[in-house]
Amino acid sequence: MTILLVGLGGFVGSVTRYLLSRSVQDWAGGHWFPWGTLTVNVIGCLVIGLLAGLSEHRDLLGPNTRALLFVGLLGGFTTFSAFGNETVGLWRDGHSAQAAGNVALQLVLGLGAVWVGLRVARALWET
Repeated sequence: MTILLVGLGGFVGSVTRYLLSRSVQDWAGGHWFPWGTLTVNVIGCLVIGLLAGLSEHRDLLGPNTRALLFVGLLGGFTTFSAFGNETVGLWRDGHSAQAAGNVALQLVLGLGAVWVGLRVARALWET
């Protein structure tokens, strides 16, 4: 059941991300900055923060609902929200070094992986 809920939430989140990001980018009228992606990431972080806070302090969300909303819907909408929530959780729990390490590793390894992928694709294309 949990897998089905994650999949359903992921579908809704991905479609919502696509529509919102495209709409914001079109509204912004320019492609010099990814306004759509920024908007989606900020909204996702705000929503996951609100839901995580309500869930922790009011015990409102059970495991299946958390899977649907956190992993599925928000995971499909933006994984940046999960990154933000996990990093703030580490920091809030007194693990500031791990929080800083998570930020550094996500940025360096994530951007590095994109660069490596582009280089590999170029090398494959040129052969």
